[in-house]
Amino acid sequence: MDQPKLRAVIVDDEELARGFLREMLRTHSEIEITAECSNGFEAVKAIAGTRPDLLFLDIQMPKLDGFEVLELIDPGPAVIFVTAYDQYAMRAFDAHAVDYLLKPFGAERFERALERAKSRLGAQRLPEEFLSAVRGPASRPQRIVVRDGTRVHVIPIDTLDYVEAQDDYVALHSAGKSYLKQQTIAQLEALLDPARFVRIHRSAIVNLERVARIEPYGKESRMAVLSDGAQLPVSRTGYARLLEVMGDSHGSRNTTR
Repeated sequence: MDQPKLRAVIVDDEELARGFLREMLRTHSEIEITAECSNGFEAVKAIAGTRPDLLFLDIQMPKLDGFEVLELIDPGPAVIFVTAYDQYAMRAFDAHAVDYLLKPFGAERFERALERAKSRLGAQRLPEEFLSAVRGPASRPQRIVVRDGTRVHVIPIDTLDYVEAQDDYVALHSAGKSYLKQQTIAQLEALLDPARFVRIHRSAIVNLERVARIEPYGKESRMAVLSDGAQLPVSRTGYARLLEVMGDSHGSRNTTR
């Protein structure tokens, strides 16, 4: 009895890049391309509809980038990132990608990535090419995507005011609106720039640019008052973090003792 074919989806905003991958897969009769997508929104819809085994995914695309696509789909496909940018390799590994193909690449490199995908080894160990591809600091996300039923909200990091933990969710407060995302506050903290966003309490992260002042609250606690009037608790550890990032002099000017 014949083995069922592996279903593959190709996602890239460049037609030439999609055509190249299509040609690379032409000799693999065991793989069926079920969809080709030119942007992230198309990809999310196609992946939900075809439930692929393999996902060839570009990173920098219009509307949603590759990492945002992964946040919005159910886990399952073996993901091979295909990109011209080397700075995302470590983020790709953190996202449990099978491999990271840096354009331009040849047939031999593609075949190695495909074999990794088939054997599902990528999630257990770091491929050698990952290490050689990383030549700079990992890039931090510039926006956060939140799925709300069939709708997708895209929140630019610059508009994020503060974050509150709610069990296994976080409430993202941005421009007067709140969005609930299934993610722990520790996971989100690891993605944010620590020079701009500070964990001031076990249940709160704040954008430093939104902090108007720090006020005493109770005997040994403090409260951060934001420019929009919101108030957030500040733990002793969080206060130390604030002073470290803002600088003692700046922290003193914004602190009422």
